[in-house]
Amino acid sequence: MNDANKQIIRDQVRKGYAQIATTGSSCCGSTGPSCCGSAAPDNLAQQIGHSTEDLAVLPDGANMGLSCGNPNALAALQAGEAVLDLGSGGGFDVFIAGRKVGPTGRVIGVDMTPEMVSKARRNAELYRQRTGLDNVEFRLGEIEHLPVADATVDVVISNCVINLSPDKPQVWREIARVLKPGGRVAVSDLALVRPLPPAIVESVAAMVGCIAGAVLVSETERMAREAGLVDIVLTRRSEYVETMADWQDSLYKQIASHLPPGTKPGDFITSLEITARKPVPRRCCSRTT
Repeated sequence: MNDANKQIIRDQVRKGYAQIATTGSSCCGSTGPSCCGSAAPDNLAQQIGHSTEDLAVLPDGANMGLSCGNPNALAALQAGEAVLDLGSGGGFDVFIAGRKVGPTGRVIGVDMTPEMVSKARRNAELYRQRTGLDNVEFRLGEIEHLPVADATVDVVISNCVINLSPDKPQVWREIARVLKPGGRVAVSDLALVRPLPPAIVESVAAMVGCIAGAVLVSETERMAREAGLVDIVLTRRSEYVETMADWQDSLYKQIASHLPPGTKPGDFITSLEITARKPVPRRCCSRTT
């Protein structure tokens, strides 16, 4: 894909998510508030493992139903850690991570959509009031070019975002760059178990809705490995996609209409949990006599 086409995709995604930030509309279709189905955002969050306690302290509007997994649970965050969230949206995962790392920790959210960053910063004021914590910040930037210094974060998380990038290998290289040696990755994303029909891949709605940009599970593993990450574990959660399809969102109806007879979205798409680690360089010491 050439640079011009990559920029076209970024502009399409940015426009779609700007609309979500300002209107609260769905990035899948017009029937519901969620990126990945028409269920209420809190119901979606609970189905993917978020506790009632986590959701209760979130600022109103932070949970826009844009999730396809629970990277905070995967990351097993500890007090005092520095965390980076790729494609932070309204701040949903940032605020949950902030409570887990506590006052000695720090969470940075990066998003390329100005409207999302503005929304997240407004939400941050409510987060501070509700929790008494001042440990989160939001930066405008592309996940292919993170506004974060080398080797400065303990954990990178992301929730249903990397699939939107037109240059995924560069995203994985950036993840490896910003992680401290020994730092870890915990990502929830949509991936393919088999290629999608061309009509779906070409759909702008499917791109913004996290589907058309997804790549094969094997490609995801290859990109993470080539970026220098190790201990890569990929766990498929196909049942989550089946649940999304059952919600009868307009995008999933559109996808189903282009699938071969006798197949369903879950035969092509899976929610994928990805964990990995940045290796610690080995120290070689020579002995002198």
